[in-house]
Parts: sequence; C-alpha cells; structure tokens
Amino acid sequence: MKFGKEFVSQMVPEWQEAYMNYNFLKGLLKDVLRCRQKNMLTAAMSATPRSSLKRRVSLYRAFSGLTSRYAGSPRKNNEDEAILVSAVEEEGSERYYQTMFLMSSEAGGEYELVYFRRLDEEFNKVVKFYKGKVEEVMREAEELNKQMDALIALRIKVENPPVGFGAGAGGGGGGGGSGPAERLNHQDNGRKPGRVHMDAIQEVEMSNGANSEDERGRRNMAKSSKGREGKPDIEGFRRASLDILNHVKINIERETPISTLKGILTTSTSDLSFSKEELRKAEELMTKAFVEFHKKLRVLKSYCFLNQLAFSKIMKKYDKITSRNASKAYLEMVDNSPIGSSDEVTKLVERVEATFIKHFANGNHRKGMDILRPKAKRERHRVTYFLGFFCGCSIALVVAIVVVIHARDIMKNPGRALYMDNIFPLYSLFGFIVLHMLMYSANIYFWRRYRVNYTFIFGFKQGTDLGYREVLLLSSALSVLTLGGVLSNLDMEMDERTKSFEALTELVPLGIVIVLLLIIFCPFNIIYRSSRFFFIQCAFHCICAPLYKVTLPDFFLADQFTSQVQAFRSLQFYVCYYVWGNFKTRSHKCPESNVFKYFYLVVAVIPYAIRLLQCFRRWVDERDPSHVLNGLKYFSTIAAVVLRTANELQGGMIWKIMAAASSGIATIANTYWDIVIDWGLLRWNSKNPWLRDKLLVPSKSVYFIAMVLNVILRLAWMQTVMGIRDFPFLHRTALVAVVACLEIIRRGIWNFFRLENEHLNNVGKYRAFKSVPLPFNCDDDYDGKHA
Repeated sequence: MKFGKEFVSQMVPEWQEAYMNYNFLKGLLKDVLRCRQKNMLTAAMSATPRSSLKRRVSLYRAFSGLTSRYAGSPRKNNEDEAILVSAVEEEGSERYYQTMFLMSSEAGGEYELVYFRRLDEEFNKVVKFYKGKVEEVMREAEELNKQMDALIALRIKVENPPVGFGAGAGGGGGGGGSGPAERLNHQDNGRKPGRVHMDAIQEVEMSNGANSEDERGRRNMAKSSKGREGKPDIEGFRRASLDILNHVKINIERETPISTLKGILTTSTSDLSFSKEELRKAEELMTKAFVEFHKKLRVLKSYCFLNQLAFSKIMKKYDKITSRNASKAYLEMVDNSPIGSSDEVTKLVERVEATFIKHFANGNHRKGMDILRPKAKRERHRVTYFLGFFCGCSIALVVAIVVVIHARDIMKNPGRALYMDNIFPLYSLFGFIVLHMLMYSANIYFWRRYRVNYTFIFGFKQGTDLGYREVLLLSSALSVLTLGGVLSNLDMEMDERTKSFEALTELVPLGIVIVLLLIIFCPFNIIYRSSRFFFIQCAFHCICAPLYKVTLPDFFLADQFTSQVQAFRSLQFYVCYYVWGNFKTRSHKCPESNVFKYFYLVVAVIPYAIRLLQCFRRWVDERDPSHVLNGLKYFSTIAAVVLRTANELQGGMIWKIMAAASSGIATIANTYWDIVIDWGLLRWNSKNPWLRDKLLVPSKSVYFIAMVLNVILRLAWMQTVMGIRDFPFLHRTALVAVVACLEIIRRGIWNFFRLENEHLNNVGKYRAFKSVPLPFNCDDDYDGKHA
C-alpha cells in the first residue's frame, strides 16, 4: 500500500482536516517535476548536436564522483543552502514556522516557492492543532488529579482504618499533606511529605516526582526507622488528606425514571454518605474516565507520529524530484518543533498507566493494560462460513416454496384468501425484521467504506460492535427459521376428519416469536450479548421517554420504530389471533372488536409519540428551538396516522378528505426535514450546488437519486388514503406488506445519509471522543492545593 493511502487509513476520521494534506502537497511536487522535465527538454532541443548528445546522456544519471569527495565544492554548498527555515514570533501571537526558498530565480523556481509556502501552512496548522490538544489534555489531567484525590480520600473514609492519621487526618488540613493521587500533569508538586503508619491503609502515596532510585532510598529509610511503639514510620511518604471531602459532592446516581422525577423536585447534588456502594460506583466511573483519557492520549501520540512521518516522506520526495538536499534542514526544524520535541504526552501516558495499574488493577500490570488497551476484534472465519451456509439454505427454501406453490396451484386455491388473512400477517413480521437487518448491514458496509465513524457516534464499546457480516449472519439465520415455517404452513385445506388444520404447524409462527424473544433477552454471553443488551437499553430509554436524557442511539432507534409500524401491528395481531381467535381453524374476529380497533390506532401512534416526547426532552435540556419544530413535525405525523386509521376503519368521504390533507402536510414536512435538516442537503450557496460543502460519496448523482427516492417512497403511504387497496393480482394484506417494505427501504437509505451528516458535524468540531461523567463535583473555589 502506498504511503498516501496508508496515511489516510490511519487518520482519526474526526481530525482529518487537522492532518497534513499529503495528497495536495504531492500534487504540487508533480507540478514541480513536470516543470523541470519541460525545462530540461527545452534545453536539450535548443542545444547543438554535440552538446545535445551530452545532455541526453547526462539525463540518465547525474555525475557526482568528484563533488561527493569534496565537502566544500560549490555544488554541495548550493544544495545545503536551498532553504532556510526559522521560527518567527510576533507580538501577541503564537510562534509560527517559515521557510525561505533561496533558489526561486532558477527556472521553475516559482513552483518550488509555492510548494514551500503550502508546506509551511500545513506544518503550522498541524503544530497549532497539536498544541491545542495538548493544552486540552493537560486540563483534563488536572481535573483527574482532583477526582483521584477525592476517590482515594473516599476509600480511606469508607475503609475506616483503625489507626489515626494524626492531626488533620480526618478533616484535614495539616500543613504538610498533599493529594493522595500521583499528579498526572507534572512531576514535582513541591510539597513536603508527611508521615503515616504503614498499616493504616494501602492508599498512601510516594512523592510525585520521585524516581526509582528515590523510591528505593525512601524504602530503605523506612525499614531502618522505627517508631517508639514498634511500628515502622515511613519517612518520605505523604499522607492522604481527607480535607478534600469537605469540598466535593458525589454525583454517581445513574439516570433512571425515578432519579429524573427526583431531579424535577430538587436540583441539589447528592452529598457524600461514605458508603461502600458509593465507592464502588465512583470507581466504575473513574475507570471509564481513565480508559477514555488513555485512549485520547494514544490517539494524540499517533497523530503526532503520523504527521512527522508524512513531513519526512514529502520532503524526501522533494529531494528525489529536485536533486537537492533540503529535507535535512526542514526535518531538523520538525524535530525541534512541538510535534517533534514535546514529550509531555508520552510522559502523561506513562503516569496514567502507572496510576491506573496501582489504583484500579491492584498492581497487576497485565490486567491494567488489558483494560486500558482492549484488544481489537478479530475476524472469524466461522462467521463467514455460517453466513454462506444460512444464505444457501435461505435460497433453497425460497426455491422449495416456489415449487410447492406451483405444484399445488395454491394461487388458485379457494383457501388462499383464508391463508392471506390469517397466516400471511404472522410471517410478514419476520420479513419486516429481516429486511431491516439487511438494510442495516448495507449501512454498516458503506459507513466503513466511506469512513463514517459510526461506532463512536453510536457509543459502541470497542470490540463489541457488529460488522456487516455479523448482521447478515443474524438476518440469514432468522430468514431460514421463517422460510422453514412458511414451508410447513402452506396447507390450504383442512383435515376432512377433524375439520381443522394441524395444531403443531399452526403454532410454528408463535414458536418463532418466542424463540426470538428468548434470544434477545438471554442473559448468557452468547449470540452477541453486549449488542443485544445495548439494544434493550436503548429500547427501554425510548419506552420511558422523556424520563431519560436523549442520546443519538436513543432517538435513532426510535426513528427505526416509526418505520416498523406494520410490524408492531403484526405483534398486536399475534395476541388477538392466538388468544381470542381459533388458530386451528384459522378464524378470528379481530377486525370486528372495538378494542382491537383502538389498539390498532394506538400501536401506530406510539413510535411517533416517543419521538415527540424525545424532542420535548431535548428542548428542555438544550433549549434549541429546532427541537420544537421537529416535535411539531412528529405531531403532524401523529395527526395523519390517526386520521388515516380512522379512514380505514370508518370510511366515508369526510374522513378521506381529512386523511388526505393531513397526510399531505405530514409528507411535505417530513420530506423537507429528511433532506434539509437530517441530511444537510439542498444548500443553494454550497460549492456543490444543492448539496453540502463536504461529501463523502465521490459521485454527486448518488445524493440526487437518494433525494428523489426519498420523495417517491414518502408518497407510497398515500395509497391507503387514496383508497388503492386491492389489485387483481395482489391481496390487500400483501399490498400493505409491500408498502411497509418500501418504508423500511426508505429508512435504510435515510440511515446512511443521516449518519454521514452527523459524522461531518463531528469532524467540523473535532469531536472524536465521548465525554465520560466524573463521580465528584468540586467546589469552584477549590483547586486541590490545600488538600
């Protein structure tokens, strides 16, 4: 793989604009090469035949046998003095780096001058971004210092050691004490160590700036010194002051519907009660904070290394094209710059690892590093094998069903209508689920292909996210179960003796539903448990809206539910058919029940009501007026669904007119919101007319096709309003299923561009890491210096 492609593949997607633009600089070097070749060709053509022959020969290889032996030759001096690099500082501004090209008067020198100007711009951009990120992680390190001080003080308080800590240990203050955690962002805090008894607690710390020799010396000193009571006094240790507990409040309560209701009544943060449960929850939050902080530091180190390598590669390419020796001087400047000489991040990584291993892994280095650096998920061949196996089985079952239908002439059988009214809605539920999973697997494939960081956007844990192969495997397995059930239920005639169908085969759809629910809620670590529990958690948040703070996975899943209204109605039909109907004779009176009609309406409204409540909660939290407009959009959709359902159940011209008007308004509002707000398209002043400034898909026609398809598929649901319900070759239930499938396909297309737009928004704000809540809230006037 060429370096340019490898460089792009290793970039942090959200920081892509902050990396050195290697391909752009490479293009400028191509201009330099073309200019030099053109000048050499012109000189060769204008020379005499004899000199032309010499120049033609010299083009193959430059003669350097003499000049390479004499360091002071004019040619060597000219090569060494091709550029002058310097760091320039202006009053009131940061330092920036500038390169002076000394050979701009040569033929084609203007191209090289442009190259160095752009090179300096890229380098200054990288340095500025890196320095800003270093300052950011230093601030976070200082905050983690305070959090660790509070955590270890809480540990001491909860453990309640039997031996006292001397004056000020319980409340503090003594003059020589310092925070109990190692300082992450500096080596020496300049404080005098205090004294504690060794057997009081294990959380006493060494002085922060101590190296290994100092630690060994202090340990030897501790062994040689004895207290009057026979217990060793450790000279050089600083005690863990508990004074910080007077300046912090704990905030570890997980968000639940009950906690949200409590928060409405009171806004105060919970006080410390010094319980083991509080300590356990605080340690969990701090573990997550350290893991995320360590990940950020590693990515920042990678950013620094990749850019250094890119500047080295591009300068060596310049030397090769121009036969100069300018890379040495420029790379020396790179090495002396913040990205080459700053070791703050490296030292901070070492301190974070040492602190985490000591405080969260009980000194076990391997255990601590396994938590800090989780192993990447390995591709397994068995996934591909079973995927191919289930896909082959699905194709075989489809062929078998077609053959059976043709052999039995089922399409003309009198029992066809009974089958379509009773059995087809049962199996269509699984068809909707399989189709949605297929669309989601396609989304994952294209997100990865166009480097959309969907794992970060959704908040998946590293190594637990499903790839498109895994999703295809699950969907193909479900399709095998479904198609096998369909093949077993293709009987159109009752048993003449019992006047009923076989009970076992009639219970197959219900059995598949039960198996599916058991798999979803299975507590054992099988069949992608982390992904199943993540889905259950997001679904629970949707059900409890607006009592949970709305995150992107929550409202993204709720949007998927709005496209599965017909699947929810199929579940309602399951309950009615198997509880109040007679499944042995394939008969039921569900449409005649008023209760069924009311629930038929309520089930269709619930997904849109969830999104409406989520919009309300987001408006309360963020005070963004766009959430109010989004809520009004879903309110119009609810009105359209209610009137459409009333039109289906009641009939009449008035209901039809009202349903058509409300559906038209909802369709226009939803289509506009999809394309303009969710996708960020239709920007007339964009550099890509009617699209966005930034696009991930190279072909612009894809976006226009997607917009047209969105409009067409949005209009598909209007067929129920207009009364187009029956076709000579298509049963009414089959038509409903087709329309539902079109909506699922539209949602699948929407998913890709919605997440693409979200990814680009994160890129614009350089948001590459999720924020982790910290367990302690420190007082504003507390800085940790007096703990």
